[in-house]
Amino acid sequence: MYYLNKPINSPKIIHIPKGSINKIITHLNNKNINVSKLDSLLLRFIGSPQSGWINIGKTISTRGDFLHKLTTAKAPLQNVTLIPGETTYIFLKQLSNELNLDHNVLQREYEQQTKYIEGAFVPNTYSLPMGITEKMAVKILLGESFSQMKDLSMKIFGTFNEKRWFRFVTIASIIEKESANIEEMPLVSSVIYNRIKKGMKLQMDGTLNYGKNSHVRVTPKMIKEDTSIYNTYLHSGIPAAPVCNVSFDAIKAAIFPAKTDYLYFMKSKSGKHNFSRNYSTHLANIKRATK
Repeated sequence: MYYLNKPINSPKIIHIPKGSINKIITHLNNKNINVSKLDSLLLRFIGSPQSGWINIGKTISTRGDFLHKLTTAKAPLQNVTLIPGETTYIFLKQLSNELNLDHNVLQREYEQQTKYIEGAFVPNTYSLPMGITEKMAVKILLGESFSQMKDLSMKIFGTFNEKRWFRFVTIASIIEKESANIEEMPLVSSVIYNRIKKGMKLQMDGTLNYGKNSHVRVTPKMIKEDTSIYNTYLHSGIPAAPVCNVSFDAIKAAIFPAKTDYLYFMKSKSGKHNFSRNYSTHLANIKRATK
Protein backbone atom coordinates (compact mmCIF):
# COMPACT_ATOMS: atom_id res chain seq x y z
CA MET A 1 0.00 0.00 0.00
CA TYR A 2 2.88 2.34 0.80
CA TYR A 3 4.29 1.79 -2.70
CA LEU A 4 0.92 2.33 -4.42
CA ASN A 5 0.46 5.63 -2.56
CA LYS A 6 3.86 7.03 -3.57
CA PRO A 7 3.59 10.00 -5.98
CA ILE A 8 4.52 9.70 -9.64
CA ASN A 9 5.00 12.53 -12.12
CA SER A 10 3.74 12.27 -15.69
CA PRO A 11 2.16 14.40 -18.41
CA LYS A 12 -1.64 14.64 -18.23
CA ILE A 13 -1.88 13.00 -21.66
CA ILE A 14 0.42 10.14 -22.60
CA HIS A 15 0.61 7.75 -25.52
CA ILE A 16 0.78 4.01 -24.92
CA PRO A 17 2.11 1.81 -27.75
CA LYS A 18 0.70 -1.59 -28.61
CA GLY A 19 2.62 -4.49 -27.13
CA SER A 20 3.43 -6.35 -23.96
CA ILE A 21 3.35 -4.84 -20.48
CA ASN A 22 7.15 -4.97 -20.37
CA LYS A 23 7.34 -3.05 -23.64
CA ILE A 24 4.95 -0.43 -22.27
CA ILE A 25 6.98 -0.04 -19.05
CA THR A 26 10.14 0.41 -21.13
CA HIS A 27 8.35 3.01 -23.28
CA LEU A 28 7.22 4.95 -20.21
CA ASN A 29 10.75 4.89 -18.78
CA ASN A 30 12.05 6.26 -22.07
CA LYS A 31 9.57 9.12 -21.65
CA ASN A 32 11.07 9.89 -18.22
CA ILE A 33 8.12 8.45 -16.29
CA ASN A 34 9.52 6.64 -13.25
CA VAL A 35 8.04 3.15 -13.47
CA SER A 36 9.74 -0.15 -12.64
CA LYS A 37 9.54 -3.92 -12.96
CA LEU A 38 7.37 -3.91 -9.87
CA ASP A 39 4.83 -1.77 -11.76
CA SER A 40 4.93 -4.31 -14.56
CA LEU A 41 4.06 -7.01 -12.04
CA LEU A 42 1.26 -4.92 -10.47
CA LEU A 43 -0.28 -4.27 -13.89
CA ARG A 44 -0.67 -8.01 -14.38
CA PHE A 45 -3.10 -7.94 -11.43
CA ILE A 46 -4.74 -4.56 -12.14
CA GLY A 47 -5.30 -5.13 -15.86
CA SER A 48 -3.69 -4.65 -19.27
CA PRO A 49 -2.86 -1.04 -20.28
CA GLN A 50 -4.85 0.32 -23.19
CA SER A 51 -2.97 1.30 -26.30
CA GLY A 52 -3.37 4.80 -27.72
CA TRP A 53 -3.80 8.11 -25.91
CA ILE A 54 -4.48 7.93 -22.16
CA ASN A 55 -5.83 10.83 -20.09
CA ILE A 56 -4.14 10.68 -16.68
CA GLY A 57 -5.84 13.97 -15.80
CA LYS A 58 -3.08 15.43 -13.64
CA THR A 59 0.70 15.68 -13.55
CA ILE A 60 1.12 14.21 -10.04
CA SER A 61 -0.76 11.02 -9.16
CA THR A 62 -0.42 8.21 -6.68
CA ARG A 63 1.24 5.24 -8.31
CA GLY A 64 -1.89 3.16 -7.81
CA ASP A 65 -4.09 5.80 -9.49
CA PHE A 66 -1.59 6.15 -12.34
CA LEU A 67 -1.51 2.40 -13.02
CA HIS A 68 -5.30 2.22 -12.82
CA LYS A 69 -5.66 5.09 -15.34
CA LEU A 70 -3.39 3.21 -17.75
CA THR A 71 -6.00 0.45 -17.90
CA THR A 72 -9.18 2.56 -17.97
CA ALA A 73 -8.75 6.20 -19.02
CA LYS A 74 -8.83 6.61 -22.80
CA ALA A 75 -8.41 10.23 -23.89
CA PRO A 76 -11.14 11.64 -26.16
CA LEU A 77 -9.81 12.44 -29.64
CA GLN A 78 -10.48 15.50 -31.78
CA ASN A 79 -10.12 15.34 -35.57
CA VAL A 80 -8.24 18.29 -37.04
CA THR A 81 -8.09 18.74 -40.82
CA LEU A 82 -5.39 20.70 -42.64
CA ILE A 83 -6.63 21.53 -46.13
CA PRO A 84 -4.20 21.64 -49.08
CA GLY A 85 -2.88 25.13 -49.74
CA GLU A 86 -3.40 26.42 -46.21
CA THR A 87 -0.58 28.26 -44.48
CA THR A 88 0.90 27.17 -41.18
CA TYR A 89 -0.10 30.43 -39.48
CA ILE A 90 -3.77 29.88 -40.30
CA PHE A 91 -3.60 26.16 -39.47
CA LEU A 92 -2.11 26.85 -36.04
CA LYS A 93 -4.93 29.36 -35.46
CA GLN A 94 -7.40 26.60 -36.35
CA LEU A 95 -5.58 24.17 -34.07
CA SER A 96 -5.70 26.60 -31.14
CA ASN A 97 -9.45 27.09 -31.58
CA GLU A 98 -10.37 23.43 -31.99
CA LEU A 99 -8.12 22.05 -29.24
CA ASN A 100 -8.27 25.06 -26.91
CA LEU A 101 -4.53 25.71 -27.18
CA ASP A 102 -2.49 28.93 -27.13
CA HIS A 103 -1.73 30.09 -30.66
CA ASN A 104 1.40 32.00 -29.65
CA VAL A 105 2.80 28.93 -27.90
CA LEU A 106 1.94 26.75 -30.91
CA GLN A 107 3.75 29.19 -33.20
CA ARG A 108 6.78 29.26 -30.90
CA GLU A 109 6.87 25.47 -30.69
CA TYR A 110 6.65 25.20 -34.48
CA GLU A 111 9.60 27.56 -34.91
CA GLN A 112 11.63 25.66 -32.33
CA GLN A 113 10.87 22.19 -33.67
CA THR A 114 11.48 22.72 -37.39
CA LYS A 115 13.81 24.82 -39.51
CA TYR A 116 11.19 25.27 -42.23
CA ILE A 117 9.29 28.55 -42.28
CA GLU A 118 6.42 26.88 -44.12
CA GLY A 119 5.43 23.61 -45.78
CA ALA A 120 6.46 21.18 -43.02
CA PHE A 121 2.92 19.86 -42.47
CA VAL A 122 1.17 17.42 -44.83
CA PRO A 123 -2.51 18.27 -45.44
CA ASN A 124 -4.56 15.48 -43.90
CA THR A 125 -6.99 14.72 -41.09
CA TYR A 126 -5.23 14.06 -37.80
CA SER A 127 -6.71 12.68 -34.56
CA LEU A 128 -5.26 14.46 -31.55
CA PRO A 129 -6.20 13.91 -27.90
CA MET A 130 -8.09 16.62 -26.07
CA GLY A 131 -5.88 18.06 -23.34
CA ILE A 132 -2.66 17.65 -25.31
CA THR A 133 0.03 20.31 -24.85
CA GLU A 134 1.10 22.72 -27.60
CA LYS A 135 4.56 21.16 -27.68
CA MET A 136 3.25 17.63 -28.12
CA ALA A 137 0.65 18.64 -30.73
CA VAL A 138 3.31 20.24 -32.94
CA LYS A 139 5.68 17.31 -32.38
CA ILE A 140 3.05 14.76 -33.43
CA LEU A 141 1.98 16.71 -36.52
CA LEU A 142 5.55 17.32 -37.68
CA GLY A 143 6.53 13.71 -37.02
CA GLU A 144 3.58 12.23 -38.91
CA SER A 145 4.01 14.71 -41.77
CA PHE A 146 7.73 14.02 -42.12
CA SER A 147 7.03 10.27 -42.14
CA GLN A 148 4.44 10.68 -44.93
CA MET A 149 6.84 12.82 -46.99
CA LYS A 150 9.64 10.32 -46.57
CA ASP A 151 7.39 7.41 -47.58
CA LEU A 152 6.29 9.19 -50.78
CA SER A 153 9.86 10.15 -51.66
CA MET A 154 10.99 6.55 -51.20
CA LYS A 155 8.20 5.37 -53.54
CA ILE A 156 9.10 7.91 -56.23
CA PHE A 157 12.89 8.19 -55.97
CA GLY A 158 13.92 5.21 -53.86
CA THR A 159 15.61 7.64 -51.47
CA PHE A 160 14.89 10.75 -49.41
CA ASN A 161 17.00 13.83 -50.04
CA GLU A 162 15.49 16.43 -47.70
CA LYS A 163 16.91 19.51 -49.44
CA ARG A 164 15.77 18.31 -52.85
CA TRP A 165 12.36 17.31 -51.47
CA PHE A 166 11.66 20.73 -49.99
CA ARG A 167 12.58 22.40 -53.26
CA PHE A 168 9.75 20.36 -54.81
CA VAL A 169 7.54 21.36 -51.87
CA THR A 170 8.26 25.02 -52.67
CA ILE A 171 7.32 24.56 -56.34
CA ALA A 172 4.28 22.52 -55.27
CA SER A 173 3.15 25.32 -52.97
CA ILE A 174 2.92 27.69 -55.95
CA ILE A 175 1.07 25.03 -57.93
CA GLU A 176 -1.32 24.55 -54.99
CA LYS A 177 -2.11 28.26 -54.79
CA GLU A 178 -2.49 28.77 -58.55
CA SER A 179 -4.33 25.66 -59.79
CA ALA A 180 -8.11 25.58 -60.10
CA ASN A 181 -8.15 21.78 -59.72
CA ILE A 182 -5.90 18.72 -59.57
CA GLU A 183 -6.05 18.22 -63.35
CA GLU A 184 -4.48 21.65 -63.91
CA MET A 185 -1.57 21.06 -61.58
CA PRO A 186 0.87 19.49 -64.09
CA LEU A 187 0.07 22.34 -66.54
CA VAL A 188 0.74 25.05 -63.96
CA SER A 189 3.92 23.17 -63.06
CA SER A 190 5.02 23.25 -66.70
CA VAL A 191 4.53 27.04 -66.82
CA ILE A 192 6.73 27.44 -63.74
CA TYR A 193 9.55 25.37 -65.24
CA ASN A 194 9.21 26.95 -68.70
CA ARG A 195 9.38 30.49 -67.31
CA ILE A 196 12.39 29.66 -65.14
CA LYS A 197 14.14 28.07 -68.11
CA LYS A 198 13.63 31.24 -70.16
CA GLY A 199 14.82 33.47 -67.33
CA MET A 200 11.36 35.00 -66.84
CA LYS A 201 10.05 35.99 -63.43
CA LEU A 202 7.15 33.79 -62.36
CA GLN A 203 4.89 36.78 -61.58
CA MET A 204 2.25 34.63 -59.90
CA ASP A 205 -0.24 36.22 -57.50
CA GLY A 206 -0.62 33.07 -55.40
CA THR A 207 2.88 33.44 -53.98
CA LEU A 208 1.65 36.50 -52.06
CA ASN A 209 -0.98 34.44 -50.24
CA TYR A 210 1.56 33.46 -47.58
CA GLY A 211 1.21 33.42 -43.78
CA LYS A 212 -1.55 35.74 -42.57
CA ASN A 213 -2.31 36.63 -46.21
CA SER A 214 -3.54 33.13 -47.02
CA HIS A 215 -7.06 34.28 -48.00
CA VAL A 216 -6.34 37.90 -48.86
CA ARG A 217 -7.17 39.13 -52.37
CA VAL A 218 -3.91 40.10 -54.09
CA THR A 219 -4.07 43.65 -55.46
CA PRO A 220 -1.74 45.70 -57.69
CA LYS A 221 -0.87 47.77 -54.58
CA MET A 222 0.10 44.63 -52.69
CA ILE A 223 2.22 43.39 -55.60
CA LYS A 224 4.03 46.74 -55.74
CA GLU A 225 4.63 47.15 -52.01
CA ASP A 226 5.34 43.60 -50.82
CA THR A 227 9.09 43.12 -50.36
CA SER A 228 8.95 39.62 -48.87
CA ILE A 229 10.79 36.58 -50.23
CA TYR A 230 7.47 35.42 -51.70
CA ASN A 231 6.92 38.22 -54.21
CA THR A 232 7.64 36.58 -57.57
CA TYR A 233 6.99 39.89 -59.34
CA LEU A 234 9.98 41.31 -57.46
CA HIS A 235 12.28 38.28 -57.22
CA SER A 236 13.38 35.84 -59.91
CA GLY A 237 13.00 32.07 -59.58
CA ILE A 238 11.01 30.25 -56.93
CA PRO A 239 10.70 31.71 -53.41
CA ALA A 240 13.27 30.76 -50.78
CA ALA A 241 10.56 28.89 -48.83
CA PRO A 242 7.21 27.23 -49.58
CA VAL A 243 4.16 29.49 -49.65
CA CYS A 244 1.88 26.98 -47.92
CA ASN A 245 1.41 23.34 -46.94
CA VAL A 246 0.91 21.16 -49.98
CA SER A 247 -0.94 18.05 -51.10
CA PHE A 248 0.84 15.08 -52.60
CA ASP A 249 -1.01 15.81 -55.87
CA ALA A 250 0.80 19.15 -56.04
CA ILE A 251 4.14 17.55 -55.15
CA LYS A 252 3.71 14.94 -57.88
CA ALA A 253 2.93 17.74 -60.34
CA ALA A 254 6.09 19.56 -59.23
CA ILE A 255 8.16 16.42 -59.80
CA PHE A 256 6.40 15.43 -63.05
CA PRO A 257 5.32 18.59 -64.91
CA ALA A 258 3.36 18.27 -68.13
CA LYS A 259 5.40 18.63 -71.30
CA THR A 260 4.16 21.91 -72.79
CA ASP A 261 5.50 25.19 -74.11
CA TYR A 262 3.00 27.23 -72.10
CA LEU A 263 4.27 30.43 -70.50
CA TYR A 264 1.01 32.04 -69.38
CA PHE A 265 -2.35 31.20 -67.87
CA MET A 266 -5.43 33.21 -67.02
CA LYS A 267 -8.49 32.24 -65.00
CA SER A 268 -11.57 32.17 -67.23
CA LYS A 269 -15.14 32.97 -66.22
CA SER A 270 -15.68 29.23 -65.66
CA GLY A 271 -13.10 29.28 -62.86
CA LYS A 272 -10.62 27.16 -64.79
CA HIS A 273 -7.49 28.50 -66.50
CA ASN A 274 -6.74 29.13 -70.15
CA PHE A 275 -3.10 28.31 -70.91
CA SER A 276 -1.15 29.93 -73.73
CA ARG A 277 2.31 29.90 -75.23
CA ASN A 278 2.47 33.49 -76.47
CA TYR A 279 1.67 36.85 -74.93
CA SER A 280 -0.84 38.00 -77.56
CA THR A 281 -3.07 34.97 -76.84
CA HIS A 282 -2.66 35.61 -73.14
CA LEU A 283 -3.87 39.19 -73.58
CA ALA A 284 -6.89 37.93 -75.52
CA ASN A 285 -7.64 35.50 -72.67
CA ILE A 286 -7.43 38.36 -70.18
CA LYS A 287 -9.80 40.46 -72.28
CA ARG A 288 -12.37 37.62 -72.49
CA ALA A 289 -12.16 36.94 -68.76
CA THR A 290 -12.54 40.59 -67.72
CA LYS A 291 -15.26 41.64 -70.18
